Amino acid sequence: MGIREGMPLLARHEGEWTGAYVHVDPGGKEIDRHASHLTCRFPADGSHDYLQTNRYTWDDGREEVHTFPGVYDGDGRMIFDTERIRGVTWCLDENTIYLTWRFKSADPSVDQRLFELIVLSDDGRHRSRTWQWLEHGVCVRRTLITERRAG
Repeated sequence: MGIREGMPLLARHEGEWTGAYVHVDPGGKEIDRHASHLTCRFPADGSHDYLQTNRYTWDDGREEVHTFPGVYDGDGRMIFDTERIRGVTWCLDENTIYLTWRFKSADPSVDQRLFELIVLSDDGRHRSRTWQWLEHGVCVRRTLITERRAG
C-alpha cells in the first residue's frame, strides 16, 4: 500500500497553501509573524513519497525556503529526516494530523521538542495548525498557523 492509500488525509493536503505563521510566548504575546506559501506534493517521479516546500516572507523583506521530503513507513506513518529536522507524522482521525519533531540544529542540552496538530476543514479549503515548542517538558512558545488552499 502506498502513501496515498495509507495516509488518505495527508493526500487531501496535496497542493498549494497560503497563510500566516504567528509565534507567541507562553503568555500569548506575539514575538514573530510572517507570511507563508507551502507546496505539498507526492512526486510522480518516485524521488520521494512526499515532498513539502515551505516559503516564508517577513514584512522587512527577509525570506526563507525549506524543503521537507518524507518517507512513508508502510504502516500509517511518515518519517522526516532532513538537514533541518527529524520527526514523524500520522493521522489521528478524518481531519487531524499529528506531527512531532526536533530541529537538528538545536542545542542537545536544551531537550527541545515540537508537537503540531494540523486540522483540515471538511471542504478541504482551509487548515489550521498549532505548534507547541517544549524545552525540558515546559512550553516556551506556540505557533499559530492559518492557511487556505491557493487557487
